Amino acid sequence: MNLVAQLAMAAAEAEHHGNVAAETVIYGIIAAAIFAVLALVTLSYRNVANRHSAKAEAWADKHGKDAHGAGHGH
Repeated sequence: MNLVAQLAMAAAEAEHHGNVAAETVIYGIIAAAIFAVLALVTLSYRNVANRHSAKAEAWADKHGKDAHGAGHGH
């Protein structure tokens, strides 16, 4: 038996037959968890400008309504 035949037989014996989708499902779960955490971080910044609208209005009253940056860009 020559070297090439021996390598082919060794590769055939070492070949792994399994359900690739089941073996890699953990990567999908990890990715979904990371995206869920990032979505929560993004949602935590919703409506931030309106939470501080009283401060923005007080600053605008003190510095004039036409001042740059008055009202958080509104």
